[in-house]
Amino acid sequence: MARLHRHAAGALLAGLALLPAAAPPALAAEVRAPGEAVNVARSNSGKAAGSLVMVLDSSGSMADDDGSGSTRIASARKAVGTVADSLPDGYPTGLRVYGADKARGCTDTRLAEPVRPLDRTALKKAVAGVKPKGDTPIGYSLRKAARDLPQTPRGAIGQRTILLISDGEDNCGAPPPCEVARSLAEKGIDLRIDAIGFQVRGKARKQLECVAGAGKGHYYDAPDAKALARQLQRAGRLSADGYRFKGERVTGGLKQGSAAPLGDDSGPADSGRTGSGPTPSGQYVDTIGPGEKRYYRVEMDKGSTTNFSATGVPQPGSAVDSLDGLRTEILAPGDTTPCESDTTHFSQSEGGVPLVSSSSRIPGDEGTTGGTCDRGPGRYLLAVERTSKKSSDSARWPLELSYTVEKPLKKGVTPAQSTPELGAAGEDASLPQGTPRKVTGGTGFNDARPVSTGVWRDKLLPSQTLWYKVPVGWGQQVRYDVEFSNEPTADEYSSGFTRIATRAYGPSRQPLSDELSGTGTYTGKPDKISAGTPPVSWTNRWESATRAKPVHAAGDYYIAVTLGADAARIAENPDVGVTLRLDVKGEAKSGPQHNAPAAKAGADGGGSGGADSTAPRADKDGDGGAGWSGAQVAAVAGGTGVVLLAGLGLWYVLARRGGGGGGGGRAGGPSGWEQTRGGEW
Repeated sequence: MARLHRHAAGALLAGLALLPAAAPPALAAEVRAPGEAVNVARSNSGKAAGSLVMVLDSSGSMADDDGSGSTRIASARKAVGTVADSLPDGYPTGLRVYGADKARGCTDTRLAEPVRPLDRTALKKAVAGVKPKGDTPIGYSLRKAARDLPQTPRGAIGQRTILLISDGEDNCGAPPPCEVARSLAEKGIDLRIDAIGFQVRGKARKQLECVAGAGKGHYYDAPDAKALARQLQRAGRLSADGYRFKGERVTGGLKQGSAAPLGDDSGPADSGRTGSGPTPSGQYVDTIGPGEKRYYRVEMDKGSTTNFSATGVPQPGSAVDSLDGLRTEILAPGDTTPCESDTTHFSQSEGGVPLVSSSSRIPGDEGTTGGTCDRGPGRYLLAVERTSKKSSDSARWPLELSYTVEKPLKKGVTPAQSTPELGAAGEDASLPQGTPRKVTGGTGFNDARPVSTGVWRDKLLPSQTLWYKVPVGWGQQVRYDVEFSNEPTADEYSSGFTRIATRAYGPSRQPLSDELSGTGTYTGKPDKISAGTPPVSWTNRWESATRAKPVHAAGDYYIAVTLGADAARIAENPDVGVTLRLDVKGEAKSGPQHNAPAAKAGADGGGSGGADSTAPRADKDGDGGAGWSGAQVAAVAGGTGVVLLAGLGLWYVLARRGGGGGGGGRAGGPSGWEQTRGGEW
């Protein structure tokens, strides 16, 4: 049962007058260096950090019949043309071929179309001129392809992809393809090698699977021309649609004594002296290897709640074990063991997806006991640890860190009672019906697509996670269903399933408990997963219920939806349709105080969570007054230094056979207008 906070009880007994409403809070702030515009992971010349080079088998066997009355090379030409049409405008893309110029030769490879901003006409012309002739020098061609890709600009996190398409194994022997792939992938976190086996089996398939595994990528099987086209689209679009990072570069220490400072802290890690004051909210980017632990240090004041979140981003579909995970810890001043920790596991072995872990220091107040890390002001250590089995992905993961500070309420402000139960957001809650509106989910927290109460439709690729954000005011709660559509299954599909999942996150990126059916399995037939949150209340932070504790601040709440990697073996279409039924329940209050009046509708926020509603704005002075604390905007706030983003891309939605109904454009846009998943390249 919810406990009545001492202040709230006192307010009821004494009949306190209502406190004045504070101005509503702004939505998420952008992360940028002081005085600088947001850098979209581009070099100083404006070129994007991501790139793709397709390596196409043009050996003699590609002239064989593919079983449909056409040759394998003719089907490959069509597939390359299809992926060219589906990639975002301007995405750097090139084509290398091997075995196309000589009857014999283990160095027979050339760059048919250089890696440059996507020129669809040139790419289609280049592949149209390819005629199968010679040998299959896969290892040699991979080594050349790595040099075709431009280097990621300094200070940015990009995604460089080699996409190998082959109908057989390497017949040259040297250099061995798997060894080349492993060597190339070990040179950096920004390179992956995917492989598509076109009508292969036996040793040829094993070799291509080995290339993809060693190259920290994914293997796609294409038994016929239709499968080749959809697998090529999936691999290409995942390359262009990677997680977009933002934050200041930081390198965490490998020991507690070498912890890296976050924010302005000039003292040595083990000096015991503090910096110029408490560390402000900020966002940072680091990397982490398997089995590694990284340390950071911050200065905390006495009364603020601080939230530390880490988002690890493996390559989509990379090898993982269900027990592999990411752990965050907080260590109080003078301690060598954590006073607070949280571990998130993949809980599946289909393939890598983003992992989020979060730990908080929650101080008490008069009459309320704080959390286990409530040790007063001083220097605290923050840690991130990656747990991994030997057989799992060995690549370093990009790591996005969010550190947020929530100031305490002003003296005399009486917060509302805690609300730990789902209540109106329970399993049987009613949700909106009607025609879905189109939406294109973001790649992560930083570009999560805004949604509101209503019905939305989108499409997911296998191994993909899409992100949405919804403003939630004081006293409001979120309830939603994700419905996966009825999809035609691949001709070669016989049985099996893939994992589907959804997770909600608080404004400071705290993962919220899965109280409903947050995970499920998908076979191509309609299925549904659900989630909900308790109402937002300041005093939830002192609740013991894991479903309520993180739901203690108004602002943008995040929704992530994931389709498992094994969907690539099930669905006939490149992507799978999903419908999001979302309701923000309850009337938004003007602040966290007891008996707060309703927030003004329209521009001043709150409302009932409809399409035009917003969360309350922050106090202008950010001092945690009667309204929403300015520090709580910090889900993506603060930070100094370079801003990092990766995998920018335009989402090109293909017409599908038997596609779902529903029409209209996005909210506020013309009918039929498709949103992009992150703007232009």
